[in-house]
Amino acid sequence: MPVVYDRLLKLKEMFNSKFGSIPKFYVRAPGRVNIIGEHIDYCGYSVLPMAVEQDMLIAVEPVKTHTLQLANTNPLYPDFSTGTNNIQIDKTKPLWHNYFLCGFKGIQEHFGLSDLAGMNCLVDGTIPPSSGLSSSSALVCCAGLVTLTVLGMNLSKVELAEICAKSERYIGTEGGGMDQSISFLAEEGTAKLIEFSPLRATDVKLPSGAVFVIANSCVEMNKAATSHFNIRVMECRLAAKLLAKHKNLQWDKVLQLEEVQTKLGVSLEEMLLITEDALHPEPYSPEEVCRCLGVSLLELQTQILSPNTQDVLIFKLYQRAKHVYSEAARVLQFKKICEEAPDNMVQLLGELMNQSHESCRDMYECSCPELDQLVDICRTFGAQGSRLTGAGWGGCTVSLVPADKLPSFLANVQEAYYQSGDRRLAPEKQSLFATKPGGGALVFLEA
Repeated sequence: MPVVYDRLLKLKEMFNSKFGSIPKFYVRAPGRVNIIGEHIDYCGYSVLPMAVEQDMLIAVEPVKTHTLQLANTNPLYPDFSTGTNNIQIDKTKPLWHNYFLCGFKGIQEHFGLSDLAGMNCLVDGTIPPSSGLSSSSALVCCAGLVTLTVLGMNLSKVELAEICAKSERYIGTEGGGMDQSISFLAEEGTAKLIEFSPLRATDVKLPSGAVFVIANSCVEMNKAATSHFNIRVMECRLAAKLLAKHKNLQWDKVLQLEEVQTKLGVSLEEMLLITEDALHPEPYSPEEVCRCLGVSLLELQTQILSPNTQDVLIFKLYQRAKHVYSEAARVLQFKKICEEAPDNMVQLLGELMNQSHESCRDMYECSCPELDQLVDICRTFGAQGSRLTGAGWGGCTVSLVPADKLPSFLANVQEAYYQSGDRRLAPEKQSLFATKPGGGALVFLEA
């Protein structure tokens, strides 16, 4: 804890110089790395993340006024203040304080409260922004726990995760709940299989002879600022509806690909065969989707698509469904290998991670040239498996590296990727580091 303690003292001093008072308590919520299971949580499928040591830390002082005053230790993020009774979240601009407001508003609405006292908050983050390590969700979770603590209320970790997952949608991201769940449910020393409906987490013991290494591509991608992410969510929703219609299910009630599998009572492998049969690889136009479902264009746009995807002209339904069903199967295989711990488990787990990256790149199209290059470099220098992690389109890779190869791996990747061209400044952005599973969100009371 010494690092945390030093950081708390420093944050306390900065808080005092900012607000002229001492914080009453501190809240931390970690970022995460998703080891396997990309873009499937919002389709209803289990994922396998772990918390990282990087986190959001907020110093808090409740005040008598009805004003929320937010400041950040990073000068790039300007101060913000607002009344507590009329929280407005601007979906058009994913500004840092809006993520705090999501968590605040989520707790406020859960308890149906209107007359909230204010607070002064100073935020300090060590998670690189827009890196796919979930800095935004960590801030939402941190803010939710701050608000709960100020109110003196109690909720379980599962309830908190569900509220924060729902409230992050105020900013326009149609996420699935993995990031918030691991931020609250993480435990030191173990990854977690996170399952949904109902939300639950199971320990997954990772191989002892290997290390997970995170490498930042230094290409930033903000999920809320781009439509890529929400288009994928809608493509999966449309694929689920077309598959359900093909199988004579009540398609209008279906939202997730997992529901189709559950209603049919078949395996993931069978769902891949049904996808081959029911959907074609050529992109679908909105008009063709309407014909398949027997709805008007207006009904498609207003009743099925989200507001920010109503103008999309092509939907790749076959490719997205193939990724989701195959990736969901890889998550279950990964967990099974960890449980059975065969002699060649590091190699087997690495192969699953490599297959995941290929599917993200080719079927889900959420990679980018820099991520592909970084994955190749990591594999060249000894990673048994390497893949993009987080939403993609930039951000980080995660690699599984045998422990005895770690020093040479770090040195070689540093030279091959970060010492070239524009990326010379990268090391100070915490771009390449080994990580181990960290603990979940916590409240520290002021000593």
